Amino acid sequence: MADNTLNSANVKKGAFPTKRQSKRRAASESRASRQHKTSKIVQPQRTNRMDKVFRWLTWGVIFSFAMTLSAGLGATLALVAPVRLLGDKDGPVSLPELFQGGLRYGISRPVNIIVMGVDLNLEEPEEGEVFDPFKSRSDTMLLVRLNPGEDRVSILSIPRDTRVEIPDVGITKINSANWWGGPDLVTEVVSKTLNDVQIDRYVRVSTGAFRELVDVVGGVEVYVPIAMQYEDQTQKLKIDLQPGLQELNGEEAEGFVRFRNNNLGDIGRAQRQQILLKALQKKMANPTMLTRLPQILSVLQKHIDSNLSVGEMLALMQFGLQVDSDQLQMVLLPGRFSGPEEYELSFWLMDLVGMDRVMQTYFEVSPPVGYEVATRDPSEFKDIRIVVQNATDDPEGDSVMIEYLQTQGFYNVHYADEDWPQPLSKTQVIPQWGDLESAEYLQTLLEESQLLANSTGDLGSDLTIRVGQDWLRNQPSNVPDS
Repeated sequence: MADNTLNSANVKKGAFPTKRQSKRRAASESRASRQHKTSKIVQPQRTNRMDKVFRWLTWGVIFSFAMTLSAGLGATLALVAPVRLLGDKDGPVSLPELFQGGLRYGISRPVNIIVMGVDLNLEEPEEGEVFDPFKSRSDTMLLVRLNPGEDRVSILSIPRDTRVEIPDVGITKINSANWWGGPDLVTEVVSKTLNDVQIDRYVRVSTGAFRELVDVVGGVEVYVPIAMQYEDQTQKLKIDLQPGLQELNGEEAEGFVRFRNNNLGDIGRAQRQQILLKALQKKMANPTMLTRLPQILSVLQKHIDSNLSVGEMLALMQFGLQVDSDQLQMVLLPGRFSGPEEYELSFWLMDLVGMDRVMQTYFEVSPPVGYEVATRDPSEFKDIRIVVQNATDDPEGDSVMIEYLQTQGFYNVHYADEDWPQPLSKTQVIPQWGDLESAEYLQTLLEESQLLANSTGDLGSDLTIRVGQDWLRNQPSNVPDS
């Protein structure tokens, strides 16, 4: 059975744009170095909206889960000096204490946070050096933007094998930046790589948090697309999952995210992270989660290193008061796998044009002068690569969709290698590499379709369409009968 999370068979090959990268590196070095300010990002805010506390809880935990999701990627590690984000108080924090301390704050401006999950640190500290459990290669890296002006949260997954230049180190994988220079160096490298995006704060999460958090919320329900078996004695990791819809405990969810033993590697793992975030949203719809908040915060106390203040942390969680669940946007850093003829090591090679679009669309960061992303006319969308995947009980559901798209002038349309294993009630439009502009246009042509702002589609597509049962009921009249 094939991995239906996405398909890498049609990944486009092409030369890595070294010429353009060189120009941009030179331009970047000619600019004054960005000073990442540590100005306050919260402001006092009065609120009596206790009827929205549950939604606040849901989004607070989702934000926290985004951080701990990055971390749950190694064996359990006993922290020598746990970080206490909620002060010196040991043990769970009561709900009254949390509400009294946290509901006084609100976000005063957009905030960008780099979130890292770190591997198990197996190196012995040098003589006289204090052991740092966070000094390790980052296993996962997320750039999170919370935008109060648009009531939106955007999450960019940066593959650990992304090829970058690290100062005083050279060209290597981005996951080593934390080992070489900690969060300061990571912030510098990510900012320079992504068009000098401002990064306000960092969060590093040690191993152990992921398993504990999933167990605290009572597990998460996900569809496992393929059998997953893998064992790593060094990291004390054993993965043994069978395909199908199931509820995973903390250990199983960690295995689901960390599994890399297929042709999708780190990219498949990044997609499964997004799937788990959505699964958590569904889980948090249960009102009983409110009673588990103290235990959740206790887990976070033990496993997080951050320069966020207590007030800032609570303000970011409270941001969920203004955000609807469909305003969580997730996207993968556009790029492709390197070929064996290009480099000795395997890299994720960033697509600069795609990155420019993502940073402008999701993070409001303009490309360098001369590389502006122009607004496109709808006629320009006709050549985008669309992969259609059947998720109905009609074996011809995808064929009818393809015929319809062709009548609308789309000519670069392809079948997915495999049908989606779960029937869907509603057709989904997925902008695989974050091209929301073309996705929104296509959605207007598909009545009642749902736009999923994530990257869980086909790797070889610009847009993936999963054909749902609604398409069988609401086919436009100009579509020929199958």
